Amino acid sequence: MPAPDSPWSEIVPGLWMGGHEYTGRSGELEFAVVRDEFDLVLTLLRLPGHGPDEGVEHHVWPIPDGPLDGTQLAGVMRLARTAGEALDEDRRVLVRCYHGYNRSGLVIAHTLIGAGHTADEAIRLIRSRRSPWALHNELFVEYLQTGLATARLLEELAE
Repeated sequence: MPAPDSPWSEIVPGLWMGGHEYTGRSGELEFAVVRDEFDLVLTLLRLPGHGPDEGVEHHVWPIPDGPLDGTQLAGVMRLARTAGEALDEDRRVLVRCYHGYNRSGLVIAHTLIGAGHTADEAIRLIRSRRSPWALHNELFVEYLQTGLATARLLEELAE
């Protein structure tokens, strides 16, 4: 279980959000390295040396912090479904990107929507638990409010 002063924020029981770097107690930038605190780690930007430990289930789906194509949106939806299934099994899940605000927020919000929250409820919850800066990428907010399946269809039609 992550320590109380960990670089990761628990959004709902068992579902954590974070990045690869954070400002430590000293005010200096520190690396957030995952060991075995989680049962499942979903990574949207992979950096060497940031874990998780061997034996921890780890899914990597690199996406930009910008416009996503249909394939990238499908991957986000798949990761959110994987997170939801893991939560149903009482597993500890970390979703992470570089700073832990936008890409991870997109996956977590879609996970929460799958659990019955509205897009706006999911966004408010993430911002209250992680940071007011979470999901400051307005395009990602639009994707969530439109629905990722619809956004994916629209992106594929535009290609």
